[in-house]
Amino acid sequence: MKKERRVGTVSRGIRCPIIREGDNLAEIVANSVIEAADIEGFELRDRDVIAMTESIVARSQGNYATIDNIAADVKAKLGGETIGVIFPILSRNRFAICLKGIAKGAKKIVLMLSYPSDEVGNSLATYDLIDAAGINPYSDVLTLERYREVFGVQKLEFTGVDYVEYYGNLIKEMGAEVEIIFANQPKAILDYTDCVLTCDIHTRARTKRLLKAAGAKVVCGLDDILNASIDGSGYNEKYGLLGSNKSTEETIKLFPKECKDLVLDVQDRVLKATGKHVEVMVYGDGAFKDPQGKIWELADPVVSPAFTDGLIGTPNELKLKYLADNDFKDLSGEELKAAISASIKAKDGSSLVGNMAAQGTTPRQLTDLIGSLCDLTSGSGDKGTPVVLVQGYFDNYTN
Repeated sequence: MKKERRVGTVSRGIRCPIIREGDNLAEIVANSVIEAADIEGFELRDRDVIAMTESIVARSQGNYATIDNIAADVKAKLGGETIGVIFPILSRNRFAICLKGIAKGAKKIVLMLSYPSDEVGNSLATYDLIDAAGINPYSDVLTLERYREVFGVQKLEFTGVDYVEYYGNLIKEMGAEVEIIFANQPKAILDYTDCVLTCDIHTRARTKRLLKAAGAKVVCGLDDILNASIDGSGYNEKYGLLGSNKSTEETIKLFPKECKDLVLDVQDRVLKATGKHVEVMVYGDGAFKDPQGKIWELADPVVSPAFTDGLIGTPNELKLKYLADNDFKDLSGEELKAAISASIKAKDGSSLVGNMAAQGTTPRQLTDLIGSLCDLTSGSGDKGTPVVLVQGYFDNYTN
């Protein structure tokens, strides 16, 4: 008698060699997964998902740039005089090196920070203090002096960094003057300069539109800086500096360039070696929020910059607890199991959007969901598993 499966989705971190520029990444990833299956004693199956971090993809591509490259592009596009730098996230890894390059390409930086927090939830203020001071964060523009008077020194909970001081000092170290203000309306920067570099990620299109409508002379986003090579540098045609990470004190690693060919290559190699048709994706930040620090993992412009076609779409699932509590509330045991299994098998592939039995399921892109799972599995430190194998993700209760 065939035993019933008792395990659903499994996520495994796969150890790989340290990836260097020029490495054949498709070969390394495919071989690492196949070898892990052999050594650990599990089998690959159709529709398994192989995911690799954007970091090893960009590293294999050699997609790096220096602060001098950033400075040259910023100066050419924004004039090199007084530049408004607005809505950056507060991050030593994600933005500090970019800011050094930006400041090096200008005589003065007017740094406009959003408050009470940046786009991904790093806090510069508290609503309690805002309320006590009678400040309206939707309209009020605060000088640095007013900010310090109301909020004092606000250090991020997990890093202990006062980013107001830290960013100000970085700009001065690069030889530029600095003025820091706090506001949430993009057009507020136009009282200081009409050349603006907007550094927000997911709201950048709206911010650019509002600035242009308000009369800004030059408006660029981070996605407009290093969107082409500067003096032989790396670049990202679609995202520019968005999604970049600190590499050294003078260099950044950019988000991977076009890598659809890479995921198709991995898929093909695994098919030829094992006969299994797997899905493959590249992932960066997941899409989830930390309940303690209120920080979103959303510093990349997208969760997945490249994936095979089998990962297009959203889940199309029924909510088991809804079926159990409503449609089949009078059943139990094997009868209940059989009734729920029949409902699942009756799905014909058409969308379940609007169906009450699908309420509470997760209407997000598959790549965002799987990428979040992979980001949590691989971690951001020294686990040494930049490739993740997800098995059983597309199974349901009847498989």
